[in-house]
Amino acid sequence: MSTIPICPIMSSGNDVQVVCAQESCAWYMKNYKTCSMYIIAHNAVLDIKKKQADKTP
Repeated sequence: MSTIPICPIMSSGNDVQVVCAQESCAWYMKNYKTCSMYIIAHNAVLDIKKKQADKTP
């Protein structure tokens, strides 16, 4: 696993990954030390898992 943070927004659809600008980026969450897109995606996965578990008899 790479220790260099990659920007999920700027890297999307590109052949070359773009390094995260961290605190210079509006999407960067300083308190969490990560991109807000990662947080949104993580929360969406947890929500999907919860909905799937609720449907299981």
